[in-house]
Amino acid sequence: MKTELKNRQWLVAARPRGLVKESDFRWNETVVPPLEDNQILVRNIAFSFDPTQLGWMSMDTYIPKIPLGQVMRAGAIAQVVESRKAGFSKGDLVQGLFGWEDYSISQGKGLFGMQRLPPGTDPLLALSLFGTTGLTAYFGTLAVGEPKAGETFVVSGAAGAVGSVSGMIAKIMGCRVVGIAGGSEKCDWLIREAGFDAAIDYKHEGVGAALTASCPEGIDVYFDNVGGEILDLVLARLATGARIVLCGAISRYNEAEGVYGPGPRNYFNLTFSKARMEGFLVFHFTKRYQEAITALAQWHAQGKIKNKIDLQEGLENAPKTLIRLFTGANLGKQLLKAADPQ
Repeated sequence: MKTELKNRQWLVAARPRGLVKESDFRWNETVVPPLEDNQILVRNIAFSFDPTQLGWMSMDTYIPKIPLGQVMRAGAIAQVVESRKAGFSKGDLVQGLFGWEDYSISQGKGLFGMQRLPPGTDPLLALSLFGTTGLTAYFGTLAVGEPKAGETFVVSGAAGAVGSVSGMIAKIMGCRVVGIAGGSEKCDWLIREAGFDAAIDYKHEGVGAALTASCPEGIDVYFDNVGGEILDLVLARLATGARIVLCGAISRYNEAEGVYGPGPRNYFNLTFSKARMEGFLVFHFTKRYQEAITALAQWHAQGKIKNKIDLQEGLENAPKTLIRLFTGANLGKQLLKAADPQ
């Protein structure tokens, strides 16, 4: 007779109103049910934390919102404990969408699917630079932004996982890169480690005046991770033929109206500047993932891209770790380590 596995979980207890809170989640302890045919039991090793998770809790997006009382979910690296599905064996490291819990059961399919990682893969690297954030930065920068050598490239949320990689890719393309981030520590890191040409501290200086000084000939490409007032300030400073990449709007996620509140005032400057503003999701580029991973791996090995990770530990700290994204506490990709691979 098999010993029952205890499973600790975080459930969605409430729809967030304003800033996501610890009380929006509920701790639960249960046991893992028996495995059925074509199912895989995994032990979760590390979780990714991304602003889109707030959307998963709050509204129907490209996937239905998480029902109240169900396990919160995240991109994760896990290890197979037991498999009743062909192609997966005990001990395999896999990447997919799993719950905030010790153990998850998967059929290895769905929008995100589940992929086996090659032996020897660093789980944290797979979940950051080679995960959805690195892929988002790659396709948003190159396929949507289309930066050209000599252009001025501005990115908000520049010290975050997507923003920092986006700016470093733009540097590789020969752009002059300006990052917008909160706090002197983050701005110093952008220039000293990430190789940005300039950094604007939105917490301690006027962003509009700083953009004018840093981008005297206008902004050619803007990678937007925050929306709101900063997007408006950029719209007022576009170069002819500018491209705006809409990736995120984290400044709006905690507002009552959410991302569907009032839009930017200066949007008509797109017309005067013969510019375009385009949104995207990384899943639009599924067939090109290997291209991105190959390029990112090469640039990382050459030292052209720094993979900055903000690592928290312990499943019990998952809600606190998510909140870090929305208070600006994280520097780099926000991850949480739940267990060690065996």
